[in-house]
Amino acid sequence: MHTVIAAWHEEHAHFNRLLGSLQAEVDVFHSGERPNYEIMLDIIVYLRDYADRYHHPREDAAFARLARRCPDLELPLARLAQEHRVIAHAGETLRVQLQAVVDGALVARAEIEVAAATYLVYYGSHIAREEQAILPRAAEAFTLADWQAVSEAAPAAETAGSAGFL
Repeated sequence: MHTVIAAWHEEHAHFNRLLGSLQAEVDVFHSGERPNYEIMLDIIVYLRDYADRYHHPREDAAFARLARRCPDLELPLARLAQEHRVIAHAGETLRVQLQAVVDGALVARAEIEVAAATYLVYYGSHIAREEQAILPRAAEAFTLADWQAVSEAAPAAETAGSAGFL
């Protein structure tokens, strides 16, 4: 069970590194330079494809089980599950904008900055709350059967560069 928590934590660390790289590209806007839109798009595509397909569905399953075991967490867990939907929507908005730029369309810099800021703020604070409040409680409350059920909530990913949560 400890290895499952370690893998969950490692995925969050990996996502945070990617979010840091995305933030660095967004910061290029402030210097008046052109960011690397292709790298930005690659980051968003990875986070959308991997996190939204594999990581978040497993977290949602974990949240549902944890809410039953720890009723005091029901509201915070519901908020985190809602944030998965917000993060997915914000990520898709940013992906569409970045793809348009890469394809040669003109997209207002301010639109990309707003979409990126929304994505970065939501995702970063979301990960922090999970790390501080949820992972420790799941580690205490879950049985092996719980972890097995959570691991079956999404198919195994065939993605390089990820720790493979659950």
